[in-house]
Amino acid sequence: MIEGVPVCICHRLLKSLCSLAGAFLLLSVVGCAQNPVTGLSDFVMLSEENELNIGRTSHPKIIEKYGRYKDEALQNYVQAIGEGLVRVSHRQGLIYRFTVLDSAVINAFALPGGYIYITRGLMAYLNSEAELAAVLGHEIGHVTARHGIRQQSAAQAVDIGYTIGSILLPELKAAGPQNLFNTLSGALLSGYGREHELESDGLGAEYLARSGYDPEAMLDVIGILKNQSSFAKAQAKHQGLEPQGYHGVFASHPDNDTRLKNVVSTANQYIVQNGKVKRDDYLDRINGMTFGDSENQGIRSGEYFYHIEMGFSVKFPKEWQINNKQESLESMAAGGKAFIQMRVEDLNRHIPPLQFIQDRLGINKIKGNKTLSVNGLKGYTGVTEKKGKRARVSVVYLDEKAFVFIGRAKDNQLFNQFDVFFLEIAGSLQRLKENEFRLAKAKKIGIKTVTKIDNYQVWSKSSRISNSPLMQLRLLNADYPSGELRIGQRAKFIQ
Repeated sequence: MIEGVPVCICHRLLKSLCSLAGAFLLLSVVGCAQNPVTGLSDFVMLSEENELNIGRTSHPKIIEKYGRYKDEALQNYVQAIGEGLVRVSHRQGLIYRFTVLDSAVINAFALPGGYIYITRGLMAYLNSEAELAAVLGHEIGHVTARHGIRQQSAAQAVDIGYTIGSILLPELKAAGPQNLFNTLSGALLSGYGREHELESDGLGAEYLARSGYDPEAMLDVIGILKNQSSFAKAQAKHQGLEPQGYHGVFASHPDNDTRLKNVVSTANQYIVQNGKVKRDDYLDRINGMTFGDSENQGIRSGEYFYHIEMGFSVKFPKEWQINNKQESLESMAAGGKAFIQMRVEDLNRHIPPLQFIQDRLGINKIKGNKTLSVNGLKGYTGVTEKKGKRARVSVVYLDEKAFVFIGRAKDNQLFNQFDVFFLEIAGSLQRLKENEFRLAKAKKIGIKTVTKIDNYQVWSKSSRISNSPLMQLRLLNADYPSGELRIGQRAKFIQ
């Protein structure tokens, strides 16, 4: 008996599976297409024209969300590397578009139809043209094997299967069986993702070798992602958060060790003599590339955050992690004990800050409230409570903008301890000073030949990297977690 599902329904579920199998057999007959890579039949429910349309209509939305990095020389370079790989791929008839996204997030992904993206955030941590080709080759593999379409077809089939099943067996609509079905379908699609990641690793290694690159670069990229995953986990543990990273290292995909084993076995089939690496060429290309936040997103530097376009700065407590998100700025104390979010909203009427809290934020019950006057700016603050948990709400006006600060803690006892910091953060907001404009400029990657006076400890002390500069410099140069600079090597630093 399945927990929460009566025995009689279990028997009927088993009987219904036979009917479902027939339904899926019918779907497979009408939804078969030849896999461009294997030549075998795959279950798909969308035509190639549908596939191209998905990419074509989604591309502008991706650009709108992340932004296209404004360096045409770098864009053309990535496009040229990608096209070289496409020439030895399984779907050469498609027109591929390779785009560098203006995002500090470490990621690369592909849309159906040949739209492939890599963030400048990931490019910063790569160390050769071969490694760039490895990332692009992996993403090309997703397109050539039609992974996006196969995944979507599987999801549609699961949904159709449940619909058919609920007609044949009305009890499937009950909570217990539906939860069971959702669990099984989730496991199915998760497995589908693992299979696709491994296949793309193999295809990427093949395209690398056939383009004349050293296929071992695929292993180097996996090593970079593995180190990033370890670093992210350590950072997340420090903050009490869940780690985030490149799509290939999410839990729904194979773990890094599994990926390493599969890539090795695949790459060894395509070993070429003296495969291209082109480390110096790549370093020259990314010399001067933006690192971390872009100026239009605002710049983190030490304990401060500067925004040149909006003309403000704000300070956070020492050792607090600062995360710059698209809609808000967030900062967290060690262990996730306390958290504050700052967001900016337009002012449309001349109303007092208290009225803004009441009307725009919908907070009417506020205690310990008081008027704020911070650095010549007007504001209001107070404590609100929801479901027994307190939060500090502060609003400060700067020109036609309302800066909203909401501070919370894990529990009310910790809130009392950290409330003074919430007030200090809101009280630190000020107009950008003349001597701060240079600090509001974006960080850039520089390439330097290492001398005997250089080491990571020295570089980290003068670095503008906000979070863990020592570890991030090591990550940038493939020396994580404890490697050291070597005299004569060309290495990345942040200026």
